[in-house]
Amino acid sequence: MSSSSPSPFAHLPEPPYYVVAFSSCRTDRDDGYGNMADAMVELASRQPGFLGIESARGDDGFGITNSYWRNEDSIRAWKAVVSHAAAQELGRERWYAHYRVRIARVDRAYGFDCPG
Repeated sequence: MSSSSPSPFAHLPEPPYYVVAFSSCRTDRDDGYGNMADAMVELASRQPGFLGIESARGDDGFGITNSYWRNEDSIRAWKAVVSHAAAQELGRERWYAHYRVRIARVDRAYGFDCPG
């Protein structure tokens, strides 16, 4: 990745905050998945309490998306957004063979950046 490329890491505040870890295995259908995923990221980014998102998917269809939130109330509010609920239903019908959602509080966070 060149230094001019945007970082795939979310820019997050100091903990505590919450993470919704969404691990999934895709079906072979695309059927609008990319457009819906982009729309959900845009919609989530406008929700109160949203802090950021990180996502990766392997060639085998397995992926992980971590969305970060200020508190549990903001996570519950996001789950209740009608457009998000509709996207979840389409995901179960079309795009995911299976998935798991895990919600956790982040109390510590640290990392490393290679100099230069």
